[in-house]
Amino acid sequence: MRRFSIEGTEIHDDTDCYVVAEIGNNHQGNLETAMEMFRVAKKCGANAVKLQKRDNRNLYTKAIYHSPYAHKNSFGRTYGEHREFLEFGRSEYRELMDYGREIGVTVLATAFDRGSADFLEELDVAGFKVASGDLRNVPLLRHIAAFGRPMIISTGGACMDDVNRAHDVIMPINNQLAILQCTSGYPAEFDELNLGVITTYRERFPNVTVGLSSHDNGIAMAIAAYMLGARIVEKHFTLNHTWKGTDHAFSLEPDGFRKLVRDLSRLRMAIGDGVKRVYHSEASAMLKMGKKLVAARDLPKGHTIRLEDIAIKSPGDGLAPYDLDKVVGRVTCQSLAHDEDICIERLNGSESWQQQAAS
Repeated sequence: MRRFSIEGTEIHDDTDCYVVAEIGNNHQGNLETAMEMFRVAKKCGANAVKLQKRDNRNLYTKAIYHSPYAHKNSFGRTYGEHREFLEFGRSEYRELMDYGREIGVTVLATAFDRGSADFLEELDVAGFKVASGDLRNVPLLRHIAAFGRPMIISTGGACMDDVNRAHDVIMPINNQLAILQCTSGYPAEFDELNLGVITTYRERFPNVTVGLSSHDNGIAMAIAAYMLGARIVEKHFTLNHTWKGTDHAFSLEPDGFRKLVRDLSRLRMAIGDGVKRVYHSEASAMLKMGKKLVAARDLPKGHTIRLEDIAIKSPGDGLAPYDLDKVVGRVTCQSLAHDEDICIERLNGSESWQQQAAS
């Protein structure tokens, strides 16, 4: 049975969806903004918030690190300056970890390199995310898996061989693995989301929790993903679409994120147990809209009922239309007025008729 656990929260096929608010760098390098995003995401119903950690100087080549970054979303003259501006250090991470525990929201983080993974492990992060770009980074996968913490991998820009390889590398070391379908467009086009891959993953990896890292605009696709079996949904989160940064435009603002969590919670209840039943709440509607068999005109006693003697009318508080064949051909043992209910008890062949005939 597929089962995944993060800080005591069990995630499996019969649970609510585990919703992760991907903050990433949407805090714009501001600690107070990050804390506010934690608080608001928690208030919106997020189970977890997620940060990103990079050891920038060791992650990028010197050429990329020092390359000019003249971009409307840039926080520095070079790409390295831009990335360093957005990066939190040890003191900020400690404060954010403590704040997450204080308000009751789980703090996850993506490690983009081995040094960042060690940094997060030392801070006792609740779980690791591996970004799509590192799905083929087998050394990093092995290193993170060895920590034994819950591990979530995204699979954007990958083929099935890449996903199989990552699964086969991680599982012998750490079976606390979740695999998320992802399309690495920012935002992803709807015709490229390929939500059917969720079903493929569930069939291919029967012991692994499956989810969706959703880069699309809106909330509907996450709802569809849950119906297909996704039990973790990661969605980018912002406080304001207009803020500077590439991710804000397709991230959910608080109102949208709140609706996402609400609808996912409603969906699990709405799916039910699959047993078709009649609910008490349906009774009045079915009485009003339902149909019964009545006399189409005045019928005398001893009349052999024909099809044209029967009308089907509301309300549905009498003999159901599916009993029509039980009525045709029988004889009335007492007269029936126009629109009067046709009852089996008032026709020959009924128990009451047989008692009357015997006397």
